[in-house]
Amino acid sequence: MRPRTCLPALLVGVMMTNTAAETAAQEPPRPRANPVELENHGVTRIDEYYWLRNREDPAVIAHLEAENAWTRSKLAGTEELQERIYEEITGRIPQQDASAPVRLRGWWYQVRYEEEQEYPVHVRMKGSPDAPAELLLDGNVRAEGHDFYSASVGPRGVTDDGRYLAVAEDTVGRRMYTIRFRDLESGLWLPDEIPSTTSNFAWAADSRTLFYVKQDPETLRWDRVYRHRLGSDPAEDVLVFEESDETFSCWVGRSKSGRYLWIGSSQTLATEIRFLDAFQPDGEFRVILPRQRDHEYSVEHDGDAWLLRTNLEAENFRLVRAPIDDPRPENWSEIIPGREEVLLEDFELVRDAIAVQERRDGLVKLRMLDRSGSLDHEIVLDDETYVAWLGTNLEPDSRVLRYGYSSLTTPTSQYDYDLDTRTRVLVKRTEVVGGYDSSHYASRRIRAPARDGEMVPVSIVYNRELGDDLSERPLLLYGYGSYGASMDAWFDATRLSLLDRGFVYAIAHIRGGEELGRRWYEEGKLLRKKNTFNDFIDSAEHLVSSGFAAPDRLFAMGGSAGGLLVGAVLNQRPELWKGAIAAVPFVDVVTTMLDPSIPLTTSEYDEWGNPEDPEYFEYMLSYSPYDNVKETEYPALLVTTGLHDSQVQYWEPAKWVARLRDRATGDEPILLHVNMDAGHGGKSGRFRRFRETALMYAFLLTVAAETS
Repeated sequence: MRPRTCLPALLVGVMMTNTAAETAAQEPPRPRANPVELENHGVTRIDEYYWLRNREDPAVIAHLEAENAWTRSKLAGTEELQERIYEEITGRIPQQDASAPVRLRGWWYQVRYEEEQEYPVHVRMKGSPDAPAELLLDGNVRAEGHDFYSASVGPRGVTDDGRYLAVAEDTVGRRMYTIRFRDLESGLWLPDEIPSTTSNFAWAADSRTLFYVKQDPETLRWDRVYRHRLGSDPAEDVLVFEESDETFSCWVGRSKSGRYLWIGSSQTLATEIRFLDAFQPDGEFRVILPRQRDHEYSVEHDGDAWLLRTNLEAENFRLVRAPIDDPRPENWSEIIPGREEVLLEDFELVRDAIAVQERRDGLVKLRMLDRSGSLDHEIVLDDETYVAWLGTNLEPDSRVLRYGYSSLTTPTSQYDYDLDTRTRVLVKRTEVVGGYDSSHYASRRIRAPARDGEMVPVSIVYNRELGDDLSERPLLLYGYGSYGASMDAWFDATRLSLLDRGFVYAIAHIRGGEELGRRWYEEGKLLRKKNTFNDFIDSAEHLVSSGFAAPDRLFAMGGSAGGLLVGAVLNQRPELWKGAIAAVPFVDVVTTMLDPSIPLTTSEYDEWGNPEDPEYFEYMLSYSPYDNVKETEYPALLVTTGLHDSQVQYWEPAKWVARLRDRATGDEPILLHVNMDAGHGGKSGRFRRFRETALMYAFLLTVAAETS
């Protein structure tokens, strides 16, 4: 391989030192091989690391700890850089901060952060956001003594009479919560504690009855709804609803009007929602529209009618009004028709109007309509590539709409939009401490031709102060491409530590997301999943050929299902990439989807397919990263996982790394970093979670700076 020339000066200082290389000159961990034969549809697969599935086995824990030690050893020469990046990232976060207050039932709710504190403090003010603050919950106090802490708390967690707060708390990271109650008048915690729940609950209008969701203890599928009465023994709580279909999960909620409670059941292709008068919590829930395959809908209450966002006879969804007493489709009146080129993503009721969030040509648009559906106007948004969304609007009688906005160069912003004057007020913009100047950065939005003729949107950002010739710059390409989740062009202050060192950052809006409507999603799932991988590779090659990146310093990154993407493109085109990061990656697709005891499996057959069907089995097997590791030169790779991950079990990335090391013929490092006290989202806390980000960035910068 030829020596690299024209190394960017900003990267030279981060190359691994000889001393560090010597320190790392040892063999990586090699878990014992204990081959297990897995036979399906006449195909026998050998999984030599199947035994790593047992997190109770001391040998498994010892192996994961050895992986962490190896990763620390290999990156020993970057410790100073990691610390510098960590200090940069945390130094951009204001020590004291507060969210834009939101109003509900005469109270203003706010989240605050105090100096050097990791967790939020939740407060409320009576009558005015300038009134004295009353404490709801201090996350820092609640987190004491725990390595991990996460809480579900907000305005909807307070009873209608304002007296009681319900909060769901997780101190492990596996998304198994305990619901607790606080009397806001006395400040005391009630003896009621409901263990092993989800974070999902809703109060009835009587301010004493709580509906909450529990999950299957093994699969973690949300499958049961219970009713709890304050002061009663949680062991005697009433089972209100049980979802028996293993492909569905259930949830609870409440209408914006406060009049109705919901129990929803949903899976990839269908929805069913039940309702109950919130003032009669002991009553029976009734179905609005029964479940029907390929019919997804959401609902809101408006006077004597339901407003339904539905994809019935409308691939990209439409908005209809249905009478409460008989909401069958033949009684619908259409407000917004289905459109081939526009995806209706969301809607919000405000006084005498409907705010609509929709996506056209890959970009979000916000429109205001009257209740009949007549177009009033569109809210003007900025930038070439951006994201916008309907914000927290809890009061249906307001004429002010809260919405959010961000772009690759604009920090996340919250606006209050006056519907009468059509003017907006910036109520909160995420502060970037240290004098961030957006003019120093440039963003672009291009289209990359895919091999089948589709044009894939790609969003790009870079530091323009370092010059506009990007052809010798390293580029990090991020992608996801699953579940219809759109990866929009958000601002991320942590990213500045890469951009200021010469990296270009790009997002490939590949099929499997919904950036270009429902069709874009459908063409990246099931038996068309490989379009996702092809789009990513084709986007990368177009970025290089268009002068946005150096051909020998191209990096890939994705997390969870995006980690599947990374694993697949590394197998398809290992020579294309200088390095990659796969965060909590879903890489053992076939084995996981054949095991209904693993969380998420049964509810995702319509996303990936059910491998009990030979056609889906063969197709999954053809791209599953773990099953397609081959003897070749793989690029440098950093993989992350969490021991308590409830979404992608830790053993998938652990097995994948072991097999990659067995079969890789090159010398590039293959590293695994395991959060031993965290789950799918990594460590908790607003500062310490960026230790892992600093580790990732140091890895990228080091590999980008190496000569070859």
